[in-house]
Amino acid sequence: MPLLSYAEAAERVQRFILALVEDRSVQDQAQGQDGLGAAAVALATAAGRVLAEGIRADRDQPPFDRSTRDGFACRAAEANTHQLLPLTGQVRAGETPAGVAGSGKLAAGEVWEIMTGAPVPEGADAVFMVEHAEHSFAVEGSSSAERSSSSVRLAAPRTVTPGENIVARGSEARAGDLLVSPGVRIGAAQIALAAQCGYARLQVARRPRVAILATGDELVPVEVVPGASQIRNSNGPMLAALVNAAGGEAMVLPAVPDRNDPLDAAIQQALTADLLLVSGGISMGRFDLVENALTRAGAQFFFGGVAIQPGKPVAFGQLPRPGQRQLPFFALPGNPISSAATFHLFAAPLLAALGGDSSPLPRFALAELAGEWQGKPGLTRFLPARCDFGLAPQVRLSPWQGSGDIAAFARSNCFLVVPAEAEQIAAGSIVQVMLA
Repeated sequence: MPLLSYAEAAERVQRFILALVEDRSVQDQAQGQDGLGAAAVALATAAGRVLAEGIRADRDQPPFDRSTRDGFACRAAEANTHQLLPLTGQVRAGETPAGVAGSGKLAAGEVWEIMTGAPVPEGADAVFMVEHAEHSFAVEGSSSAERSSSSVRLAAPRTVTPGENIVARGSEARAGDLLVSPGVRIGAAQIALAAQCGYARLQVARRPRVAILATGDELVPVEVVPGASQIRNSNGPMLAALVNAAGGEAMVLPAVPDRNDPLDAAIQQALTADLLLVSGGISMGRFDLVENALTRAGAQFFFGGVAIQPGKPVAFGQLPRPGQRQLPFFALPGNPISSAATFHLFAAPLLAALGGDSSPLPRFALAELAGEWQGKPGLTRFLPARCDFGLAPQVRLSPWQGSGDIAAFARSNCFLVVPAEAEQIAAGSIVQVMLA
C-alpha cells in the first residue's frame, strides 16, 4: 500500500466517518430505531456523555423581563430628566412585583428599587444602576407620626436607554425551542441549561466498546516483575485511559505473543466490540505479524502507512462480521508515543463518531514556540511537548529519546505539529499544537 500524507490519511478517516453516519442513519430509519442505543442518566452523572436526545426549553427563557443589575426600574424618558423621582416599590429576585400599592405596575413618575435577576415591573422600560443614582430623604408629619420618604434620580450627565439592563422575556429562547442538538458532548454549560429547563435526567448515547489488544513477546502484565529482556505492558492501560477519556468503554484483552494462533484467536474475540485497537506488530520486522493476522480475518485495508513521525506504520481498515456492520480497526505502532499520537490523530475521531458525537475531530491550538526546531523535511511530525496555556500560550519541546520514551511523554501535555515541508522553525514562531 502506498504511504499517505497526514492530510490524505485524515481525509480517508473522515470519509469513513461520513459513510458510517449516513449508513447508520439509513438503516436505523428503516428499522425504526436508534442504532447507537441510548440510556437515561441522572443529570449529575451526564458530564462527558453525548446527547442522544436534544434539550428543549420548557418555558420562555427568561420567563419574565429580567434585570441584569442592582438599581432602579424606571421609565427611561423620565430618568433622563435627572429629576428626583419618588421611590415607591422594591422587587427582589424570586419575588413577584407588587410595589407599595400592590398593583405590580410602575406608575408614571416613579421608580422602584430592583435587584439583579428580579422581574422588571410592568410600566418600566429600563434599569439604571445603583452606583449611578443619587438619593434624597425627607421626613413628613409630626413627631408622633413621622413618616420618611425617599426619592432617587439618575446622576447627570448619565442617561439610560429603553431596554438598558433588561433581558426581555423569551429573548434567549421560547418555550419548546431546541436549545442543544443531539450529538453534543455534555459539559458544564449543557448541564446548567438542562437544569434550568427541568431535566433531572438526560438521554445519552451508548458508549462504544473498544477492544484493546497489545502484542509482543516482550510484554508481561503490569503486576509481574519483568525479566532481563521483557517490559511491562504499558500500552494496554494507556490506550484504555485514552479510550475512556474520549467517551468509549475500554475492553482490554490479554496481551498476546508474536504467534499466529494467539493473534487469530484474540482478533476473533474482539469482533464483539465497536472498534478494535491493536498495538504493536505492525512494522516490517520478521515477527511483525499483525497485518497478516488481520488479512487472514478478512480485513479490508484503507491505508497501511502514513508519512508522519512518530506513528508511520499505522494501519486502518475494517473486518467482516456476519450479519453485522463491519468492525473498524486501527493497527497502531507499539512504541507508546507513536501509539498515543496515532490514537489522537485517527482513532479518537472515529471513536467519537461511533459514540454519536457530531464534532469528531482532533483538537488543535496555536502557541508561540520556545526555542527552535531543526530537522529533515518529508514527514509531518507530532512531537511531545509541553504548552503553558496562559494569556499568551507558549509551547516547548520535551527532550526525548524516541517514541519509546514514556517518561518524556509523561512530562508532555500536547504534541507540537511540524509541517512536512519544514526544515527549521525559529524560536518565537506561532506553531500548531495538537491537544492531548
